[in-house]
Amino acid sequence: MTALNLPEYPLKSRINAIGKIEIYDPIRRKYVILSPEEEVRQRFIQYLILQKGFPKNLMSVEKGLKINNLSKRTDIVQYNKQGKPIVIVECKAPHIQIDENTFAQAAMYNMKMQVDYLIITNGITHFCCKVNYHQERLDYLPSVPHYNEIDSNSIV
Repeated sequence: MTALNLPEYPLKSRINAIGKIEIYDPIRRKYVILSPEEEVRQRFIQYLILQKGFPKNLMSVEKGLKINNLSKRTDIVQYNKQGKPIVIVECKAPHIQIDENTFAQAAMYNMKMQVDYLIITNGITHFCCKVNYHQERLDYLPSVPHYNEIDSNSIV
């Protein structure tokens, strides 16, 4: 496991039949191959659930979507209680620098999903932005808000 800028959480892991380490994803309810990006994703999921009150039953991981006839997958999507997507989280491996391409990727997903918040993390650096549709910009926040704050502010 990598030293990340996230609290330590106990994560279930095992060695599969071909000797690869797998980590349990509580959202997909299955073991997946451990990669640096997957570790960031799983640790960030735990952070959102345990520290920020995000309900795991309103969260999806690796959700497929079509953009310009291309199949894409969002890392984490959080929904509000009405089933509307309100947060997209884009996860990168710790060695991947977050740059304008990373934000462009999240923005491309958001053109389809129209969420209220974008979060981008490589496990070391985290950015949380509220999407300001009226002024067509991203408002950067100092930290990820609690789910109750996000859900009460979501556009319905």
